[in-house]
Amino acid sequence: MKDCVLILSGGMDSTTLLYDYRERIALAVSFDYGSNHNGKELPFAKYHTKKLGIEHIVIPLAFMPDYFKSSLLAGDDAIPEGHYADENMKSTVVPFRNGIMLAIAAGIAESRNLKYVMMANHGGDHTIYPDCRPEFVRAMSEATRTGTFPGIEIFAPYTNITKSKIAMRGKELGIDYSKTWSCYKGGSHHCGKCGTCVERKEALADAGIPDTTIYEE
Repeated sequence: MKDCVLILSGGMDSTTLLYDYRERIALAVSFDYGSNHNGKELPFAKYHTKKLGIEHIVIPLAFMPDYFKSSLLAGDDAIPEGHYADENMKSTVVPFRNGIMLAIAAGIAESRNLKYVMMANHGGDHTIYPDCRPEFVRAMSEATRTGTFPGIEIFAPYTNITKSKIAMRGKELGIDYSKTWSCYKGGSHHCGKCGTCVERKEALADAGIPDTTIYEE
């Protein structure tokens, strides 16, 4: 039964969720919010939805770089290097980004008579991203449930698992991760040094997936 709207970035996690729950996804929604890497991610989102025959739309949020402070919106040079556990990675937080996107997706779900909004947050996000944590998902789901006539709920099945577990699931599903983008710098190739590049390398290695990503380092 097609009962879900998926927020799809074009990265590893949401692409895995796309394949994992393809039978339930009626629509995939991507957001162009002015991040350094939007231009790299969105073509992959389009590629995978087309491959699976799932409707895909891109919603512009052009106002965000004008009013929101984040290194993710401030150009490649602003992106810190290191692991997600490092304190400097907090600069990559886009304030309440997931809350904004989930609210829009919930409105779309209600307009299309769908029941769920899916997001691909995972356990590794919890350290620095408040809007990826289990308590946020529960609270946001309660808000969308009580604030919509059909009781739209947030469905986030990867909330408490690692990115490595997600990659292992992707391996089972036969996903080609070379057609995903992770790097926050959005250059010609993955930088190999920012938090999400480091996490990508670790997840692929843990899953036993050959890493064909071209890194600049």
